Order: sequence, then structure tokens, then C-alpha cells
Amino acid sequence: MKVATGKVVAGKVVVDGLTLNEGEIVTVLTQETEEAVMLSPEDEAELLESIAEADRGETISAEELFARLRRLR
Repeated sequence: MKVATGKVVAGKVVVDGLTLNEGEIVTVLTQETEEAVMLSPEDEAELLESIAEADRGETISAEELFARLRRLR
């Protein structure tokens, strides 16, 4: 899985520095500027800690994530 940021140019999504193979399926999330996300103080603290962990490189691969999810079934 890859995460990248891009912008719309002439009606198409342009992502600099990311090479995708022809036919790859992608998911595009857009920012809603009119709708605020409200979090409880606890949820905000958890989100900020998760972001900090990712910034420190404390992540797992997609394969490991899926393996853990399979074990929860």
C-alpha cells in the first residue's frame, strides 16, 4: 500500500514522485472544507499519538496488518 498526496490538474489527479502501473486500482480521498471533524479529547490524543508513531517509523507492513486481522476472526 502507498499513501501519496496530489492535486487535480485539468480534471485529472496528479501525484508527483509516485509511479503507478497502468490499470492499478487507487482510492482517492478528498478534503471536505465545509465539514469539521469533531473528536473527543481522548480520541484526539489517540490520533496524535498514532501520527507520532508513524512519524517515528513505528509501523507494520500491510501484510502484517492483514495477518493480524485474519487472526482476529
